[in-house]
Amino acid sequence: MAAQHPNAHTPATSRTPDEDHPHEQPLAGVVHDNVRHTESFTVVGNHLVQHKDLSLLAIGLACYIQSVRQGTSVDIKTLAARFPEGPTRIAAGLRELEKHGYLQRTCTRTSTGRIVTRTVSCNRPGHSGSGGARGTASRPAARRAPQEKPPPRKRLPVVPQPSCPAPALLQAAVDVLTGLRRRDPRLLLSATDAAHLAPGVAAWLEREIAPTAVSHALTENLPNEPLVRPAAFLAHRLTAQLPPPPPIRQPVPSAVPESRHPLQNCDGCDRGFRSPHPGRCRDCRTDHRHPHLQDA
Repeated sequence: MAAQHPNAHTPATSRTPDEDHPHEQPLAGVVHDNVRHTESFTVVGNHLVQHKDLSLLAIGLACYIQSVRQGTSVDIKTLAARFPEGPTRIAAGLRELEKHGYLQRTCTRTSTGRIVTRTVSCNRPGHSGSGGARGTASRPAARRAPQEKPPPRKRLPVVPQPSCPAPALLQAAVDVLTGLRRRDPRLLLSATDAAHLAPGVAAWLEREIAPTAVSHALTENLPNEPLVRPAAFLAHRLTAQLPPPPPIRQPVPSAVPESRHPLQNCDGCDRGFRSPHPGRCRDCRTDHRHPHLQDA
């Protein structure tokens, strides 16, 4: 009988099929049948498609937005027409993407004055791309220099002031300034500029210059080049071309009529006459000076 050896090594166990063939298809769960794309594909990060806080609708919207070309409309109305989900659900999905940094929407004003919504899709929030082109590697964001504050706007020149700034006079001056843009579109003024220039126009109107004459003086012989700051140009003209005040009209002294003198009795003939002082009438004074006329 063979002797037993209790301290002998335990024989090694055999490998399981999964360990022998790690790439063998699992018995349960998803199985990937992948083919390498060579054209018409988009690279999407797992941080998006496996995001724990985003809804499936938001993840799908992000993947679609990242796959379209730049300049494609991705507003709520366009997406609602493209997909069966309604505008309410699509708007909620876009708000989710904005909250987690995958989407940025800002309202900007174009050169024509129209307000449009600018949408920026971020395929990796917190990182800046090298130009926004698809397929290019992202680079770390460069440290931006602190933006300098724009220089303060230069104040408008001082304009003449009226001696009596009545509200009706200032309103008439504002009406003149508002009508200048009808003569030349370059003379379009803001409300602040019109309030600054109104006293200068009122000084012209106060000097008996007609509103049409003021408009003509401010708009004639304008330069051909663009007016960078029309308010400053008008302020210079209001000051440099200010007309002199009108001549002062002196009141004509009225002669005191004779009828205002009291009635007097002549000391010579006792006839009544008007005079500021008592004495002789005109006839008695003449006879008194020429007594030879009485003797004749």
